[in-house]
Amino acid sequence: MAFHAAPAFADKLDEVLSRLEALEKRDSKLAAENAALKARLNKVETGKSAAPAVSPAVGAVIATRTPTPPPALEAPEIDKNGHGFLEHKKGNPLTFYTPGGEITGYGNIDISFDDTTKSLTNMNLNGASSPVGNFSWLPAISTNTSYLGVRGFQRIENFPLNFVYQLELGFDLSATPGLKQTNSQISDNVNGALFNRNTYIGFASPEFGALKIGKTTAPYENSTGGFNPFAGQIGDMRVIMGNTGGDNRVEFATRLEHSIWYESPTIGGFQFNALFSPGQNRSTISDNIAAGSTDCTGGNDPTSGGLFPNGCNDGAFSNAVSTNLSYTNGPFYATVAYERHFKVNRQSDVSGIYGVPGSSIPSVTTAQLTSCPPGSTTCVGFANATQLAAFNADVADEDAFKVAALYTFTTKTTVGGIFEMMHRYVNPLISFQNERQRNGTWAFLTQELTPVDSVSFGWAHAFKAVGDPGQHNSVASATVVVPGLFDSNGNPVAAASNDNSADMITANYKHKFGSNLTWYTAVAATINGPNAHYDLGAGGRGVTTDCHDAFGASGGLVSQPHCFVGPVLAGVSTGIQWRF
Repeated sequence: MAFHAAPAFADKLDEVLSRLEALEKRDSKLAAENAALKARLNKVETGKSAAPAVSPAVGAVIATRTPTPPPALEAPEIDKNGHGFLEHKKGNPLTFYTPGGEITGYGNIDISFDDTTKSLTNMNLNGASSPVGNFSWLPAISTNTSYLGVRGFQRIENFPLNFVYQLELGFDLSATPGLKQTNSQISDNVNGALFNRNTYIGFASPEFGALKIGKTTAPYENSTGGFNPFAGQIGDMRVIMGNTGGDNRVEFATRLEHSIWYESPTIGGFQFNALFSPGQNRSTISDNIAAGSTDCTGGNDPTSGGLFPNGCNDGAFSNAVSTNLSYTNGPFYATVAYERHFKVNRQSDVSGIYGVPGSSIPSVTTAQLTSCPPGSTTCVGFANATQLAAFNADVADEDAFKVAALYTFTTKTTVGGIFEMMHRYVNPLISFQNERQRNGTWAFLTQELTPVDSVSFGWAHAFKAVGDPGQHNSVASATVVVPGLFDSNGNPVAAASNDNSADMITANYKHKFGSNLTWYTAVAATINGPNAHYDLGAGGRGVTTDCHDAFGASGGLVSQPHCFVGPVLAGVSTGIQWRF
């Protein structure tokens, strides 16, 4: 029976193969199907090889071709360094590979509950009426220096430097994003817009350093970031350091737009940074908003103080340069830093002092004001040539210089200090109102109690400035006379004395719940001199405590005061910070 089965199987096999050959000749499109069918038949024949050997009939064909392998799966996209797109990098939960580079997400979320007062002790109102509204304790929830960002690098073929980039935005947890506006300040900057914080592109390598362009916190401020264990809290050292006149604005710790800067590599412990920011201001006196910007340079409010003429004339500047040189050797760090702002316009101080022309005539421009002959009855202008000269002189350069050092001992104790000098290069004619020229100091101590607990203490002191614009309810001194200003009897009018020194003391306790989650509690007080108005919480807080009451600020020597000088501000704050 086995002998007769073989020829029958062979006949059927011949018939199938013949049909396949005919189809192959008729239509080449069936070639793939033909090959697959032949492979199946070959597999069947191969399986039959296990049967008892028989002698094939004459003309029988036995298929012995190799089976066709299945098609190979497509390999994943791998770059030259062996990494796939957005492959996670071990060791950092938010770093991923990109073709020829890496990208990292990062952020800081900080929110606190505060209770602060603007009058811890009784204020000397100096003849002024009492503040409007509540000047005492006020509870608040504040978002403090919170941001999200991504940064990364990309390797470039046949080029020694990598392309680097960073995109960063700030946001509020406890308030709705929008234009920044209070009863004493208006700003067109939106907190939470893309990308309102340090954002740049550039080229970098370990040997060359980095060249970047965009916007950033300047080297002058960055050089002493490690000296501030109270950053974003009440008691932040920037209440006084880098802050020439007080209030919430910190002129020499600001973010500089449209900047280009260089960061050197570290050589023998030394590292150098330098930045240039073009003013991009068509006005020769810096009173326009810079081209491409939404606000006056340096955080100057176009309506600051409600003084005429409305414009960028309360601290706006043109070009800026900033630089620092640092040295690091183990636990020791030291730095020197310098920053200069060119053509800083503070003409609102002078127009406020002389009361010309007044907010009731907002249509008068700076050009019309300066071109009106002194004492003219046909146009709005200054009463005499001395007043006009003082107004024109209040556009001048300002700079700041500091030296700083810190050391961390084996006892986990870190101590540090800063000495700072700030200068405004004005004509001696208006030195009587120059509150921007003074010295300042900062000292701090941080003690690590356990690997997760630490305490810090800080003290900042602002020395007396050269002068004072005499605004608000300042104490008048008969020994300081305002040039060109007389009362109704023709007698010279006295300016404020320049006792505008201040001290700020602060302390905090921090507990770490992990490597990036911290709970803190801080207490702080700012003790203003008779004519000082430094605040509490400048430099990164959503809720600040300053000199203003609930009425709109007006300012000026002859105006009703609503920023009260000389108060003792104090507060307590507790919050959570998550950094990743």
